Amino acid sequence: MVDAHDSKSCLVRGESSSLSPGTVIRKQKVLVIVGPTASGKSALAVRLAKKLNGEIISADSRQVYKGLDIGTGKITKGEMRGIPHYLMDVADPKERFTAAEWKPMALNAIRFILGRNKLPIIIGGTGFYIDALTMDLPEVQPNSILRKKLEKRSLKELQRMLGKHKIKDPNNRVRLIRAIEIIRTLGKIPRVKIRSDYDFIWIGLKPKDLDKRIHERLLKRIPGILRETKKLNRKRAYELGLEYRFTSEYLQGKFTKKEFIERLEIAIRQYSKRQMTWFRKNKKIRWFDSASGAFRATTRLLSARPKPKR
Repeated sequence: MVDAHDSKSCLVRGESSSLSPGTVIRKQKVLVIVGPTASGKSALAVRLAKKLNGEIISADSRQVYKGLDIGTGKITKGEMRGIPHYLMDVADPKERFTAAEWKPMALNAIRFILGRNKLPIIIGGTGFYIDALTMDLPEVQPNSILRKKLEKRSLKELQRMLGKHKIKDPNNRVRLIRAIEIIRTLGKIPRVKIRSDYDFIWIGLKPKDLDKRIHERLLKRIPGILRETKKLNRKRAYELGLEYRFTSEYLQGKFTKKEFIERLEIAIRQYSKRQMTWFRKNKKIRWFDSASGAFRATTRLLSARPKPKR
């Protein structure tokens, strides 16, 4: 059995096979579970993996970092219930890790899981990572010289440089810089479509009591977030998301602990709304307001799936 955190060792090379002319190839199914933070995606994915003989690939832009467990809401080994999880703990938190680096590792993980005759289950709240994996996005190589210049620009300057072009998250500096990079290379941001090499099954989870879940989850995580933030320098804490950014400001004495928790909770709720705005643009996602409803429907849909030929 593959260790749940041994993500790199499992990302093996793909193997080709010879097919006779006229052979009809059935697309292999890949389950994708999306939803906002604190929606219960991880527990649902584990239940489905147990039921459907699956293994899980994390599509979370922060859970890739080693040691950032509490602030990123990373699933514990006990919660994994023996189900292998891939692409967690694969990057140094002191260094930036991008979707361009994550994508080939995720594709290799899909091939590896299918090679074990199991169902790949992609789970995450980072819409950009999921799009990078499931969509035919433009293959534009990073331009380090341009990026260094753009990183010195303010958010408003970057937005002005983008001009008439629209992106899904116009307040995200990383997304803006990448969009400008693509425009400088291709002259436009091309339209994208879902990859054709796999049959993606899309499930979305957004419980009715999401705000309550966010509140309760945050209160439990505060001590751990404080410990993790103290290990980061101030600049990196700001880059690693809301939990670490607000905690860093609290540790600098910018506001009281009560103000810190209240502000962070409001920011997380706003972030969850932005996640939903991103995901709702994908009309293939079937949404559920309870994990039990999503489990029953997905089980019915996939339990009779034919096993891939080996």
